[in-house]
Amino acid sequence: MYATFFGLKQAPFSIAPDPHYLFMSERHREALAHLLYGLDGGGGFVLLTGEIGAGKTTVCRCFLEQIPANCNVAYIFNPKLTVAELLQAVCDEFHAPVPPGAQTVKDFVDPLNAFLLAQHAAGRNNVLIIDEAQNLSADVLEQLRLLTNLETSERKLLQVVLIGQPELRGMLARPELEQLAQRVIARFHLGALSEPETAQYIRHRLAVAGLTGALPFDAKALRLIHGLTRGVPRRINLLCDRALLGAY
Repeated sequence: MYATFFGLKQAPFSIAPDPHYLFMSERHREALAHLLYGLDGGGGFVLLTGEIGAGKTTVCRCFLEQIPANCNVAYIFNPKLTVAELLQAVCDEFHAPVPPGAQTVKDFVDPLNAFLLAQHAAGRNNVLIIDEAQNLSADVLEQLRLLTNLETSERKLLQVVLIGQPELRGMLARPELEQLAQRVIARFHLGALSEPETAQYIRHRLAVAGLTGALPFDAKALRLIHGLTRGVPRRINLLCDRALLGAY
C-alpha cells in the first residue's frame, strides 16, 4: 500500500522469510558456522536456540543452501509427534522404504538403519533437522538419541540438528536427558540484534526493496525501534511496517 509513496518496489518489512532480504549479522554468521561445523562432527547432535523471531529460520535456510551435495537431508518442522510418528516421518523424509503395516519402533528403525548403511556405502551423509524442537517429548528425544547409536566401525550414520526456542536448553539440562546432552557436539544461542545492527538491518531491507533516497527513519526513530523491539528481527519488521503505513 505504502511502497510507491516511499519510492519502493515492494513492501520491505514482510514477516515472510524471503531470501532476497537475507541479513546476516555477526551472530547469525556465527550460528551458521556452528551448524556447518556440526556436519563434519561425525554424528551426534547440533543445537541452535533463540528467541521467537530472532532469525533461527533464516540461519537454517542458509544452512540448507550450503549443505554439500553428498548429504541427504530430512527436515521435520512439526515435531509434536509420538515416537512411532517421528520414526515414520524420518523414514518418509529420507524416502527409506518401510514395510506395509509398520507400527512398532523396530518396523521403522530396521529399514532406516539399512537405508543409512546403504547411503554410507555410497559415500553420502545423512542429516536430520528438527525445527521447533522445544515441542519434542522426553521419550521422542530419547528415541533420537538411540538413532544416533546407528553407526559403522568408522562413524555415526546420522547427524541430528535441533532448532528451538530457549526452553530447549532447559529440557536438555534435565537429568534424564544427560546422555543426549553429552552427545551435543556444537551448540549456539542466537541473541537479538544490537542497536547498530538494528539500524543496519532496517537500512538493508529498505535498500533491497528499492529505496534510493533518504531513510524514512531518523536516528532517534532507529534508537526507539531498537528499544521497543529489543533487537528481535520479526518485531522490527512488524513495527517498521506499521510505522511506514502510519506515515503514509
